[in-house]
Amino acid sequence: MKECPNCHEEMEDSYDLCWNCNYSIIEKKVVKITETEEGDRDINCIRCNISLKYAGKYKFHEGGTPGFFGNFFELFVNRESFELYVCPRCGKVEFYTSV
Repeated sequence: MKECPNCHEEMEDSYDLCWNCNYSIIEKKVVKITETEEGDRDINCIRCNISLKYAGKYKFHEGGTPGFFGNFFELFVNRESFELYVCPRCGKVEFYTSV
């Protein structure tokens, strides 16, 4: 464990950002972390180098629960949410987790 130079909280050795005060060991300052709005990312396609279009937020989970109680058990399934971006030229799809 190491100590944050700014707030003196304990940090994991592998972390470069303090969980308590957002002090960056690399930049040697407190960094401001801002949340992005849904669909607000400016991302270019790695193939075409044009801007990807936001296609919405999608929720996914593995497997299904067939049978009489199938819909009831859907309430207890862990779902992951992803923002989906699509290239209008080549159709490449990229998923990003919500921040």
